[in-house]
Order: sequence, then structure tokens, then C-alpha cells
Amino acid sequence: MKRARGGHGEEAPRQNATAGQRKSDQSDGDNSGCDLGQADMQDEDDNPGIRREIRSKYRELIQSVQQNREDMLSPSNNKLTEVLEEANKLFKDVRQSREAALDAQLLVVTSDLGKEKASQLAAEGAAFDPTAFTEHLLSYMGLNRLNDGEDEQPIGEAIGYLPPDAWHKVAQRAESCFRAAPSFHYMMGSFHAEPPPPKQRMERQRKAPGKEVKRIMPTQLKKMGGSHQEATEKEVERILGYLKTYYQDDPTSPISYYEFVIDPKSFSRTVENIFHMSFLIRDGLARMYLDNYKLPCIAPVEEGEVEAGGSSIRKQCIVSISPKQWKELIECYDIRVTMIDPSNMQPE
Repeated sequence: MKRARGGHGEEAPRQNATAGQRKSDQSDGDNSGCDLGQADMQDEDDNPGIRREIRSKYRELIQSVQQNREDMLSPSNNKLTEVLEEANKLFKDVRQSREAALDAQLLVVTSDLGKEKASQLAAEGAAFDPTAFTEHLLSYMGLNRLNDGEDEQPIGEAIGYLPPDAWHKVAQRAESCFRAAPSFHYMMGSFHAEPPPPKQRMERQRKAPGKEVKRIMPTQLKKMGGSHQEATEKEVERILGYLKTYYQDDPTSPISYYEFVIDPKSFSRTVENIFHMSFLIRDGLARMYLDNYKLPCIAPVEEGEVEAGGSSIRKQCIVSISPKQWKELIECYDIRVTMIDPSNMQPE
């Protein structure tokens, strides 16, 4: 009996050891299967051929969207949807940052195209046409346009083309749009509002000027304007006389514009000479041209040339000068004496 017990006691550990070995074998088999799956995924991620193929497909989609932009904007074209579906399939295989960057670029291109395509859709629901709404409302209320309305109708019923229960029909339809009855309020004004009449402008009465202002002011202004105009005309004629004198002394030698108008001792008189010289050129009494060195020169115009040339061939320009430019021109042309004496001096 003791031996039998001892024998049974020895067999139990052997059975337990066999079962433990089977479990370890099964667990090793499961772990090996997981390792194989992870190895396959890692090989796919590290495969440069697959990575290049995915990036190439992304670039093809981006190029197709950019080249077929006008066709994709058409409402009947569903090419944009096909591109997005293809991009969703490619995104499942994205593993690297370069591929993610290409996916983001494709998303930006397609988003801009979708936004532009959506803006072209006609959103008619945003506009409200009162006339069309009134026509639909009258049709729903049962408007009878064939009835001329000449038959007499009893008091208390609707007068005109609408049936007696027209407004009750509209009220029953409107009940489904409100959870509670709307509050009662008065309608201020009419259906067809007219713009308010324009306010009349009140003109203020101006104070009548005094007798002294009437007698003195117009006389002073007229006198000042006349004297200024006469002085300008005299100064223009005086400068024309200087120009003709210098030109007759040596007709073959060109007269420099800056040497003629610049006064080396006074900037204000230089500006006045330029101002008065502009009247001579405007009226065609003098002409300005460029010499061989592209510098401006002036010369008087004879009476026959004025009539033949006319104002159609003359051109105008604006001449500006500053104190700094005035000093630079004096040094450049070496101007020491003015060619136009001041108005209080007479030419020789």
C-alpha cells in the first residue's frame, strides 16, 4: 500500500510538468506570431520603395488638382471628391513626416478649391422677395382672379377675390410654427410705407452789408486786381525786350535758359523771372528747346512763326526750383551777373 501511494505520488509531478511544458509551448507560439506581425509592419515602414510610391502618388494628386483647377470648379464635375477619397486611402499608409507634409499640402490645395467652388453656388435662400412671397400667400389663401368682384356680398364676409375663410386657413397653417400663441400688439403704419417728405430747407437771411462796405470794398478790389495785372503785363513785355536784345546781338549763339532767368543775388527775383518767362512761352512769344548737350535754351519767336505754329504744337510743363538748386545752378553755370536787371533799373 505504501509503495502504491508512493508510486501515485511520483506520477503526479510528472503530469504537472507535462502540462506546464505544453502551456509554455503554446505561449511561445503566440509570442512568435505577434513578433512576426510586428516584423512585417516594420519592414513595410522601412521599405524605401513603398515610401517613394506613396510620396509619388501624393505629388500626382497635387499636380492633377493644380492643372485641372478650372474643370474641378464646374458644378457638374466630381473630380474633387475622387481626389479626396484617394487621399484618404493614402493617408492610411502614411508613416513618415515627409508623407504627412505632402498630405497637408494636398489638404490646403483642395480646401482652397472647395471654398472657391462653394462661393460660386447661388444662395437664393438668403434673399427675400416680398412680391414673390405675396403671390405665394395669395395662391395658398385661394385667390380667385377670374372673379370680377361685381356681385354683392353680405356684410361680415370677405370683400373682393379672397374666400371668406382665407385668413383662417393661414392661421391654421401658422399654428404649427409656434409652440405658444404670440403676444398681441398693434401694427403701427401701413403695409406700403412711403418715405417721409423731404424737409424744407430754411434759408437764413443774410445781413445786408453797411453802406461803407458797399462803397469802398469793390473799388479797392477792382483797383488791386487791375494794378496787379497791368504790372505783370509790363514785366512780361520788359523781359521779352531783354530776350530780343540778347538774341539780336548774336543770333547764332543759343541763350541758356538758366543763365537768362537766374539772378545770383536774389532767389525771389529768380522765381519772378521764371514766372514771367512762362507767360512768354505760353503765348508763343518765346520758345524753349534743347541744345546738343540736352540743356534748355530759349529764343524769341518772330510774328510770322507765331501765326504759323499755333497753339496745337506747344507743350506745357511745370518748372520747380529750390534755394539749394538755385545755388547749385549758379556754381554750375558760373553766373556772376544777372541778364535781367531788376524792374527799378532800365536796360542800357
